[in-house]
Amino acid sequence: MASVQTGNLSRISFLQLELIRRPIPPVLDEEKITRMIETLSTTNAEDMDDGLPPIDVLCVRKDGKDWYFGFGGCHRFQAYQRTGKKTVKCKIVPVTEKMLKMYVGNSVDQMFKERPI
Repeated sequence: MASVQTGNLSRISFLQLELIRRPIPPVLDEEKITRMIETLSTTNAEDMDDGLPPIDVLCVRKDGKDWYFGFGGCHRFQAYQRTGKKTVKCKIVPVTEKMLKMYVGNSVDQMFKERPI
């Protein structure tokens, strides 16, 4: 099922998990994550369809660099992480810094600080 933001986007990309910033701490349902891990474990590692829908990721282009932010898909993100996957299936939504501010308010400037990977 597609989200409102990406319902009209058909392109699916794979991003390294470590590139996606998750500024809002998730509230997790461990049972849901376990079911998603089971789904991931039943698919071939090279299979483009891993059984889970893509995660919506916002992309802001700033100072010649792409910055990726994930606000939803918390359970899927955790399932990918816990299975040791390095990449996650996503739909990338290009947004401006001003649009990102709607999600994080005045802390938007903090979002673009470098962090060790």
